[in-house]
Amino acid sequence: MSDSSPARPAAPVLDVWCELQCSDCRTALDDLRALRARYGDRLELRLRHFPLEKHKHAFAAAQAAEEALEQGQGWAYVEAVLGRVEELDRRGEPFLVEVAGELGLDAGEFDTALIDGRHILIVDADQAEGKAIGVTGTPTYVIGGERLDGGKSQEGLRERIEEIADRLLADGA
Repeated sequence: MSDSSPARPAAPVLDVWCELQCSDCRTALDDLRALRARYGDRLELRLRHFPLEKHKHAFAAAQAAEEALEQGQGWAYVEAVLGRVEELDRRGEPFLVEVAGELGLDAGEFDTALIDGRHILIVDADQAEGKAIGVTGTPTYVIGGERLDGGKSQEGLRERIEEIADRLLADGA
């Protein structure tokens, strides 16, 4: 069966390589909110995991974010955890499960997911892809084939992302 209606062009993708125990990623939240408000569904924002070895709870937090996504509240969970990075530093996995409960997610399923490791392959694949394209810190953005490193400075990054997104949207129109 074919659909004769014109296909809607795919939205440009902004990959956000992030780590949920990273204070720079917390700082980047305002930019991400602004980008979502400006573009809505015309720009696909994809969270990509890049847990850093220096943060002992980052890998578990990435798995928890995947569980939140599976339960339908990925971005809400990411924002809640990033907003309380110091608490994650202190409390670790119990904090991740607690945040799930606060958001009305199935906290028991979070606990089980962290134990059985059902999301490890996704996190490992994101991290491997990040390393392959030269990601070394977080946040790092990739849009239109261009990598922008926000771990060194957030200054001017949102404007640069908007320039690229606007160009991609104009080219696809």
